[in-house]
Amino acid sequence: MPIDIKMPALSPTMEEGKLAKWLVKEGDTVSSGDIMAEIETDKATMEFEAVDEGVIGKILVAEGTDGVKVGTVIAVLAGEGEDASAVAAAPAKTEAPKAAPKAAEAAPAPAAAAPAPAAPATASKEGRVAASPLAKRVAADKGVDLASVKGSGPNGRIVRADVEGAKAALAKPAAAAPASAAAATEAKAPAVDMAPETRALLDDRVPHSVEKLSGMRKVIAKRLTQSKQEAPHIYLSVDVNLDKLLALRGEINSMLEKQGVKVSVNDMLVKALGRALVDVPECNVTFAGNELIKYARADVSVAVSIPGGLITPIVTDASGKSFSQIARDMKDLGTRAREGKLAPTEYQGGTASISNMGMMGIKQFSAVINPPQSTIMAIGAGDKRPWVMPDGTLGVATVMTATGSFDHRAVDGADGARLMAAFREYVETPLSMVA
Repeated sequence: MPIDIKMPALSPTMEEGKLAKWLVKEGDTVSSGDIMAEIETDKATMEFEAVDEGVIGKILVAEGTDGVKVGTVIAVLAGEGEDASAVAAAPAKTEAPKAAPKAAEAAPAPAAAAPAPAAPATASKEGRVAASPLAKRVAADKGVDLASVKGSGPNGRIVRADVEGAKAALAKPAAAAPASAAAATEAKAPAVDMAPETRALLDDRVPHSVEKLSGMRKVIAKRLTQSKQEAPHIYLSVDVNLDKLLALRGEINSMLEKQGVKVSVNDMLVKALGRALVDVPECNVTFAGNELIKYARADVSVAVSIPGGLITPIVTDASGKSFSQIARDMKDLGTRAREGKLAPTEYQGGTASISNMGMMGIKQFSAVINPPQSTIMAIGAGDKRPWVMPDGTLGVATVMTATGSFDHRAVDGADGARLMAAFREYVETPLSMVA
């Protein structure tokens, strides 16, 4: 019996993706674990592996097709003993996604039934869990119990994306429900068009072009709108003297020069935020309806600008890592982020965020909280300002303004103020971070 190959969910929040490239063609034989295609999600380009053995009978979705919904049949695999040419000659079961009709033309549809939950992993007669070889290797590396993972492959078989999805879900348990609710609201809401007078103004007077939103931009728009609508933001700012941190950075980089490692100011600020979150755990939390999730470790998401949008790779255990290790991590994560090669677990699941626009000359700004987190630190540029020295005299120092945004449902103003004070203390006495 032919086996349907469906568009996989390569991350917990993925709803659709672009079938960027087929790495197999009709008539090719594939084995479990073989890489079949490259799929672009909203944040990265990922490899899609085969979970069964057989011959590619028919490819139903051409490479380069955008907006392919998760679960869409993209190819058909001829199983053992089947004639692949007969499968190829069979009529297609699905078509590439078509553009949705305009709101004015679309007829109202009855409410859709809730999707059935994913089937649990299927066990063999010997009691072993059905999983692809690559999924087993990833599970072993990540310490994931395959018996607790639900498979999305044929007959409930576990694939790599299932293991990575399980890991991400454990890291941020509060994210699944809001994301699903937001997706459902988006799916039901009618398309919003420009006001007639605005459209007329553009059409008649202003030269312009119209670009289709990328998957990344759609996700950014949805998540940040959700954040501002659902999370009451409170903003707290402090001025921070950078002179001692800059001096220590110079000494550290002199020592690391032979190793080819260069620590940035932002690397040091990431560690300072990590330390502050450990000192003030009341800010290292997630609001989850009737529950408050408290994290035992500070995993700092670092905002990185990439073509077409923004991504937040995570420095895990930022408080416990050295400046040099954070520098190495950020160099690797930043490079792969710009190449679209990050795994979902590397940009989903942080406990708080930091966004630095100081290198762009921005003196001060208030950042939007990255849901489901409750804290984000916005870093402005350091510049020379009048400063009262420890001995009471007036001098000049390099000073930056840091602004914390907090979800007031989870973080009280006093706790946010304690975090800002702890962050400033670490930056102004940087040796305390290496003692």
